[in-house]
Amino acid sequence: MWDVVIVGGGMVGASLALALQPLQLKVALIEAVAFGSRSQPAYDDRSVALSYGSSLIYQGMGIWQQLKTQVAPIKQIHVSDRGYFGATRIKAEQESVPALGYVVENRVLGQVFFDALAVGQLEIISPATVYELEQKPDYVEVKIERQGLVDSLQSKLLVIADGAKSPLREQLGIEVKERDYQQTAIIANVSTDQPVQGIAYERFTSSGPLALLPLTQERYSLVWTHKTTEVEASLNLSETEFLQKLQQTFGYRQGRFIKIGKRSSYPLSLVKAAAEVQGRAVLIGNASHTLHPVAGQGLNLALRDVAALSDLLAMQAQQHSDCGAAEVLAVYQAARQADYRRVIAYTDSLVRLFSTDSTLLGHARAGGLLAVDRIAPLRKLLTQQSMGLGLRQARLARGLALRS
Repeated sequence: MWDVVIVGGGMVGASLALALQPLQLKVALIEAVAFGSRSQPAYDDRSVALSYGSSLIYQGMGIWQQLKTQVAPIKQIHVSDRGYFGATRIKAEQESVPALGYVVENRVLGQVFFDALAVGQLEIISPATVYELEQKPDYVEVKIERQGLVDSLQSKLLVIADGAKSPLREQLGIEVKERDYQQTAIIANVSTDQPVQGIAYERFTSSGPLALLPLTQERYSLVWTHKTTEVEASLNLSETEFLQKLQQTFGYRQGRFIKIGKRSSYPLSLVKAAAEVQGRAVLIGNASHTLHPVAGQGLNLALRDVAALSDLLAMQAQQHSDCGAAEVLAVYQAARQADYRRVIAYTDSLVRLFSTDSTLLGHARAGGLLAVDRIAPLRKLLTQQSMGLGLRQARLARGLALRS
């Protein structure tokens, strides 16, 4: 009998497994792709933006020392609206923090997870898939298939971190609310002829936001939102033509775009589960909530799921109590709702507000950007949101290690 079984070894599932390492709990991680393999889609050549708050969570887990030499700090965020005057500038020094956030390549994060989890007591069951689950009064039973063999596991708590299209969420009968933004993001690494200098850009256009996030080796991670009907035309452009179109859309604030890496794309939507808890199973990360990438909130919200759940499980471990007890999961679900509401409202309203092509609304947006830039309390409110701070902070979210 396991205390905790985690389904999904991507960034969120692996983070939870790592967070639970110091605790006296019997934990298993089930992953469909060979763990540590470059074929694991969560650890490809894309990049993620970690908020300052997320860096504290990884500090509490004990891996920030390994990560910090391989990340690019965001020292300043520049927000603008194409075709209108006015911009908001947010600087790390204004908040007395070393950086507003950090950008790291997924494969780098995956390697750090692999190295850290390889030395712990965690059992990694990989490659394996969970094809059925059954809830019992005192445990959850999952049936798995690995290398053609069928097996079953019993656990006090089942944590589902198997992504936005979670088949286990569907098996539990948890419904989702979904909003298709009719937008698709093109992602790639790009270089300009000007030094990066730790500046991140969020530029709103009529088709959606365009983000440039500083990377190591004098590169930027590009996330360029298109209307879905227009994305194929951009993907089919030659490298020179694509860079010219990007230059026209973004402008020359960071100099000339001179190089681009492999381009890929993915559709954008808002997905929110009707509940995070069903019996002894709990949804975290994209299985619970998938967001538009504007403002880079998705993984950071999921890491706060990890921090909050880990905190509760640490208390259960100290008391040698049931990890999947109904009252524990009820506390978790209630504790996360305010953060969900705030972040979903923030990202969804940004997409709606800045994707509407209206001259009158454009001037109002420009006034809003100027107000945030000039009025310190407004700027601080936006900055705290961007850094993943505020509300009640779990122990890991304060950079403190968990203890059993």
